[in-house]
Amino acid sequence: MSHPLYDLLLRLEDAKIPFTLSRNRSDSLLVTLTLVGERVEIDVFEDGHMEVCRFTGSEDIVGGAEVVEKVIAGSRE
Repeated sequence: MSHPLYDLLLRLEDAKIPFTLSRNRSDSLLVTLTLVGERVEIDVFEDGHMEVCRFTGSEDIVGGAEVVEKVIAGSRE
């Protein structure tokens, strides 16, 4: 029996959707898809269930290095 993570990865590969794998939580693996106008984060848990977050945006350029500084400063608050 295959795990849902492997099923997901095969489906993404078949659809030619690039993805990255990372481990940001101790209880899941994160599959991240970066598409035009959207980023999708899929947490896949050991029991096979998935939690999905979708982030959409215009992809407009919002500034330069000053925006990076604001993001870094905001994360320290």
